[in-house]
Amino acid sequence: MSLPHLPPNVIRSVYLLASVLFIIGIKQLSSPKSARNGNLLASVGMLLAIVATLLDRQILSYGTIAAGIVLGGLIGTVAASRVAMTAMPQMVALFNGSGGGAAAIVSSLEYLRFARAGLPVPPVSGVTILLGALIGAISFTGSIVAFGKLQGLVTERAVTYPLQKPINFILFLAIVAASAWLVVTGQPDVMVYAWFAAAALLFGVMFVIPIGGGDMPVVISLLNSFTGLATAATGFSLHNHVLIISGTLVGASGTLLTYLMCKAMNRPITNVLFGAFGAVVKGTGAAGAARAGAMAGKGVREVSVEDTATILAYARSVIVIPGYGLAVAQAQHSVRELADVLKSRGVDVKYAIHPVAGRMPGHMNVLLAEANVPYQELYDLDAINPEFERADVALIIGANDVVNPAARNDPSSPIYGMPILDADKAKHIIILKRSMKPGFAGIENELFYNPKAMMLFGDAKDTASKVVHAVKTV
Repeated sequence: MSLPHLPPNVIRSVYLLASVLFIIGIKQLSSPKSARNGNLLASVGMLLAIVATLLDRQILSYGTIAAGIVLGGLIGTVAASRVAMTAMPQMVALFNGSGGGAAAIVSSLEYLRFARAGLPVPPVSGVTILLGALIGAISFTGSIVAFGKLQGLVTERAVTYPLQKPINFILFLAIVAASAWLVVTGQPDVMVYAWFAAAALLFGVMFVIPIGGGDMPVVISLLNSFTGLATAATGFSLHNHVLIISGTLVGASGTLLTYLMCKAMNRPITNVLFGAFGAVVKGTGAAGAARAGAMAGKGVREVSVEDTATILAYARSVIVIPGYGLAVAQAQHSVRELADVLKSRGVDVKYAIHPVAGRMPGHMNVLLAEANVPYQELYDLDAINPEFERADVALIIGANDVVNPAARNDPSSPIYGMPILDADKAKHIIILKRSMKPGFAGIENELFYNPKAMMLFGDAKDTASKVVHAVKTV
């Protein structure tokens, strides 16, 4: 089966149109109101790019490609329709891995094309092929490990062992040495390339495994950037302009998002990647030990569902702070129902969204949007923090480290310096939580022992539903 080939100028024009649609689509993703339309425009751009590519190259078997499109489309449709909103970070991690893996495979096939033909690999082609394979392989296995951590298949804690950094450094040097040898010699060597690819895949695992679950928003955005860079490198190898442009867009946006996530935690990227944040720490210093001892001598104040309902029903303003516990309990619909009941009584309800709450960038926004929470009620950290002093109630649902005052008060704390939501400044603090278990930073939350704080233990979804019923009877 063969299809007509389009003239080069037509192909370039279609690629240009697709690239413009990509850029407009990404721009519209910046607002919840236009995000759906942005996704549609970017999808149309990708469809145009695929069709143009199929009509630009001499395809050996359109039937095989059609079968792959149908099979992949079915798998993607079923997976996307069945995945729970709480599992979005896992799906994003798998998407990142799929993109990186595809780039690595295409780069490897391009290298094998030179090998089978017995042709030397030009230096420029060698560099772009190896970069595409290296970055793509790291993105693939790194994303698989990230998925395992998010899914609970791999421990969410940072995994460390003696000489970890030197071993990783030696492995990276071996990858660089193999790459340099392949580029300098120019002669295809499948065996050396196979060792290079295997080392790159291993490095992806070693790269992500020491990073704790609390840093997954940063890791996911960084791996997304890697996938884009791998795609751009593959585009250079294949002389495909739309791959270069789209890969660069993804790489740049992922890099910017990574920077914003690190800024939100007030931590450099090197600390995220090499600081083993979330590992079990044996000592926290004199100041930390003193604070831990002081908190150990205090008790938390529990509150009943009925008392919680009374406090909320007669409040004038309530600020809801969602966290990863909200996602785990799938409590977003119950929380929205609670907010609706409170608003019907004249209570002003706002949602405070910390940039790194959850396990991927925008995790809380996605969850609340799925529950039809109006996006006008969602406020970022800088906009909502001045409101806490005037709020009657800070209702914390599953959030932990992002409201821990230790970030302001304890220089020995691993989260010291991280901007937090000022929940402790509200008149009353109600915390919905399963237990006193610490967050991913592995430290006690000082807020739990605040005299204004009240703990309502239990599953967030079940508890919120009970509070809704109780508010209706107040």
